[in-house]
Amino acid sequence: MSNAKKMMYINRKAPYGTIYAWESLEVVLIGAAFEQDVSLAFMDDGVYQLTKGQDTSGIGMKNFSPTYAALGDFEVNKIYVDKESLEERGLTLDDLQHLVWEDEDEDWAEKDSIRLVSRSELSDVLADQDVLFNF
Repeated sequence: MSNAKKMMYINRKAPYGTIYAWESLEVVLIGAAFEQDVSLAFMDDGVYQLTKGQDTSGIGMKNFSPTYAALGDFEVNKIYVDKESLEERGLTLDDLQHLVWEDEDEDWAEKDSIRLVSRSELSDVLADQDVLFNF
């Protein structure tokens, strides 16, 4: 996978009310299926996409949040969450789904996929990508 392009999907919008969050997730899964080096970033209202216990029954939309738990199965394990965006919304890491992947090099040890980063750290990560997709 050394020559795979580094592709970052930046999620800035709330999970429901627009199609952006669902479309981003679909495109990420397609990219992962083609063995791209896929990362995700969640910032601004995008951090709400990863919150636990989402209930969409009142808005008549399918709750797709459980799909994030499958990302590790597709070797998508670099999920960056902007710490300041969480804090500005009164959220902590504990409010987010626990997303993990299994490291085959360490006897399938389960590891966290979410990396809590500051805005400046996230800026450095974004600068290192080959392609950025904004949703």
